[in-house]
Amino acid sequence: QFEILTEKPTHLEGLQAIGVREGVKSGAWTSNNRSLSLSAPIVVADDSPAKQRFVEAFDDFRRFFPSALCYAKIVPVDEVVTLTLYYREDDQLKRLMLDDAEGARLDQLWQELHFASQDALLSVDAFEQLWQFATQDADPSAFEPLREPLKQRAADFRGELIKAEPTHVAAVIRFAEQAFRRPLSANEQASLDGLYAELRADELTHEAAVRLLIARVLVAPAFLYRAEVGDPLTEESGIVNTRRVTDSELAVRLSYFLWSTAPDSELNNLARAGRLHEPAVLVQQTRRMMNDDRARRLATEFACQWLQIYEFDQHDEKSAAVFPTFTALRSPMYEEAIRFVADLMHRDGSILELLDADHVFVNAALAEHYGLEVVPDSGWRKVVGSQATGRGGILSMAATLSKQSGASRTSPILRGNWISEVILGERLPRPPKNVPQLPDTVPDGLTERQLIEQHSADPACAKCHARIDPFGFSLEGFDAIGRARSGPEVDTRTTLADGTELAGVRGLKDYLLNQRRADFVRQFCKKFLGYALGRAVQLSDEVLLEEMQQKLAAHDFRVSVVLDSIVGSPQFQRLRIDQHSNED
Repeated sequence: QFEILTEKPTHLEGLQAIGVREGVKSGAWTSNNRSLSLSAPIVVADDSPAKQRFVEAFDDFRRFFPSALCYAKIVPVDEVVTLTLYYREDDQLKRLMLDDAEGARLDQLWQELHFASQDALLSVDAFEQLWQFATQDADPSAFEPLREPLKQRAADFRGELIKAEPTHVAAVIRFAEQAFRRPLSANEQASLDGLYAELRADELTHEAAVRLLIARVLVAPAFLYRAEVGDPLTEESGIVNTRRVTDSELAVRLSYFLWSTAPDSELNNLARAGRLHEPAVLVQQTRRMMNDDRARRLATEFACQWLQIYEFDQHDEKSAAVFPTFTALRSPMYEEAIRFVADLMHRDGSILELLDADHVFVNAALAEHYGLEVVPDSGWRKVVGSQATGRGGILSMAATLSKQSGASRTSPILRGNWISEVILGERLPRPPKNVPQLPDTVPDGLTERQLIEQHSADPACAKCHARIDPFGFSLEGFDAIGRARSGPEVDTRTTLADGTELAGVRGLKDYLLNQRRADFVRQFCKKFLGYALGRAVQLSDEVLLEEMQQKLAAHDFRVSVVLDSIVGSPQFQRLRIDQHSNED
């Protein structure tokens, strides 16, 4: 309680001190017998504007805040039997902190809690237990006035349960549409309604029947498989043995391509309106989805699988004795790769940045691993200018370098084969049988490079090794967990099979960007298209692949060019059909 003191301090003539009166009492604030505290007085001049402002402020305080608040536990835990299953005293919170919409939401949550807990029914049982306890050592008549109100509340709640049953069945129907990723047919809806009726006829409770109804949805082929039938009216389109997918099927294709999950409400609404096939709408939705946080899944599911580092955070093939820091670093290494690709796609960057970006994403641990400035407690940050330290792009990422290495040493063979097959799309023949295995550690007196050169000297192996080993040698400036290294034993100079001389990761990047750019771009397009279609790229896709590469070269190799080409293609919008099938 705040009041203005009427007594004037003798040494402050003409001033008044406003102090704090302590203690609370039910009712008005101005009650008697309250102690006075001047531990922090406010001194004002008598009849001054400042005094008036303080008085008004104290009045506001008394008006807004009650004299006492009790925040008891919402769920009592110390009573054996209680009628107060849920205690609510948030009216002051609503009045002071929440707007009308937030207050309504809070009320709704309480209603849902009461409904789901069925506390109205539980209270009747609790009352009977209290009555029995009271009859043992007291007069139970004090509880009698509670009996009929509790029974009436329970009866009203039973009525609410019965009224809500059709609502619950309708909710399962809506859930089935989400699970099946399309509107239900009349037969499917009738089948679910009929199943519920049969279950109730077999004397199952409503709750048990709804549970089985949900189980039926979750074992349906329409939920377990992404089946497509297409629109039969679009078969005569000049494209043999195809029909256009329905708008709902197109929404599913687009959502699983970009988000790896079912379509959201906006996609579904456009599909129901039959507008998703409109080119402008499809482009707009692609842009919206790429700007959503869920587009991160495209980096995880596509890029990490393509680069062969999927689930790298669980990689456990490094020697703990040789690389004791690896286990703690593998998750940041994986996160860097995901953030790098997600950022590239989100800002519509050039796919050439995959090879030659001038930035990295690091946290404190990974920055130390890379030899960059460590900013404690900074979280993840984008560091620009990383090429000065040899970093930037997938070739110098710790995740890719670590994955294509051995448990205790680097492997130019693995790294070179990865560049050849994964980055450039050149498949190599399988190695001949009975090729001797390389040791896990480098023998004394040899460098890693000398060990590989001895192995590759075998005439049966030399031809393929001449194609891949030089790529791997250029990355010898990084150890088996991606740390930069140097010294007389580290030689990154090499000569490719075509006579091109390379020196280190910079030389490799320049070679790929200048002499092998077309191969890299084609490989990216091929992998991206195959991921989007969920199948292997076929001969019939060659025209689309060529078109994608031409558009990329004409538009600065932007990611959006590839996306637009794929989602607007017949391959993405049409469905192959068997003319001899009886699917209709």
